[in-house]
Amino acid sequence: MTRPLVPSCLFALLVATTAALPAHAEEVGCVSTNIRMLGLANDKVCIDSFHDPKVDGVVCHVSRAKTGGVKGAVGLAEDTSDASIACRQVGPIAIKGDLKDGEDVFKENRSWLFKRLQVVRFFDKPNNTLVYLSYSDKLIDGSPKNAISTVPIMPWGK
Repeated sequence: MTRPLVPSCLFALLVATTAALPAHAEEVGCVSTNIRMLGLANDKVCIDSFHDPKVDGVVCHVSRAKTGGVKGAVGLAEDTSDASIACRQVGPIAIKGDLKDGEDVFKENRSWLFKRLQVVRFFDKPNNTLVYLSYSDKLIDGSPKNAISTVPIMPWGK
């Protein structure tokens, strides 16, 4: 008796798509920038860290504003497009697979609909350097606000 291929194909597809997903960030900390009255959530600047899913040995930290108040508390606020990024080599660099210029490394929704903070990676081959670009996009009206961080690929250890 032969077993159907559908479950194993679906499992393989799930594994392949999960491996290609952008990184998940871990919160490092937040500071309040505007105190809201009546116990509502304050406006904040928050810092998260994430590892590049296709490059071992690199960690990035991204900071961005989070709107508080009633809309922020219920997830309907649209956060500003301001963001900053810093990426560093924290161990031996090992590239897993092919790197595509402009490939998503991190994504986060900045409003309940149509606005995202994104981090994409480029590989500057002549200078053997990884370049990380953070920017905000919006379906109708994107923002030119952006930041970059570079990580030269260097020997690690001895």
